[in-house]
Amino acid sequence: MTEAGQPRPGPSSQSPNTSPPSAAPSLPAFRERGHQVTRLESFVDAAFAFSLTMLVILFNELPDTVAELREALRRVPTFVFCFVLIAMFWGAHNRWSRRYGLDDARSIVLSLALVLVVMIYVYPLRMVISSAMSLFTGGWVRSELGIDPAHWNADLQTAFMVYAVGFGLLSLIVCELNRHALRRADALGLSEAERYETRTEIGLHWILAGSAGLSLLLSGVALAWPGERTPGLVASLPVWVYAALGAAMPYYAVRRNRQWLARQRPIQDVPA
Repeated sequence: MTEAGQPRPGPSSQSPNTSPPSAAPSLPAFRERGHQVTRLESFVDAAFAFSLTMLVILFNELPDTVAELREALRRVPTFVFCFVLIAMFWGAHNRWSRRYGLDDARSIVLSLALVLVVMIYVYPLRMVISSAMSLFTGGWVRSELGIDPAHWNADLQTAFMVYAVGFGLLSLIVCELNRHALRRADALGLSEAERYETRTEIGLHWILAGSAGLSLLLSGVALAWPGERTPGLVASLPVWVYAALGAAMPYYAVRRNRQWLARQRPIQDVPA
């Protein structure tokens, strides 16, 4: 393990190359500082892999007949979506590790917290994703969310709220990892572009955390809805928040990139 608070050593490299004046301005490549795989990174990778294994086990036994195989294939979209979500947070941590190479006490605590949350997050993940996929596919994808018909709204919102807490915590932990790296920007020798990209990463995960907070709020609205029966549209609103991320995340990333390009044009337009 490296000295506390110091980036892991690696091959010396030059500062990121900027685009030549004749080329369209763009963000330069992020110089990787984490060249050595630490025991912590190996542990995080193993924990994420184990979480995926748990996700597979939760789908019960392997099919023995063609009819069971056809039924099992109806669960594939749910597994794929769950896999993508878990891989998204693993990728965020891996990207952070490669970029900054931090191995101090705060980084260790935050990384272990990420592992703890993701291993708990697996349980509501399958339930909520299968329920959402069943809704979007008109029931073709089998819902794995078992609810009591007498208390269907309370059960449904409980699952949504536990899912939102897990999703929000994972997003906030990744956000804090990047904030920690930004606070160490001088020690790490981050360039202006790298600091800008780090802030963009923080913003993206704030959007994810914000969506979880909004989902929690909508679940509260659904639970407090007047009358004996909550309309299905109101009860399903917490799920649609996450669907909106498909537009919000690319919009924010493109907007940040355009802002960077706008900042660099005056520099490149200056005559030599």
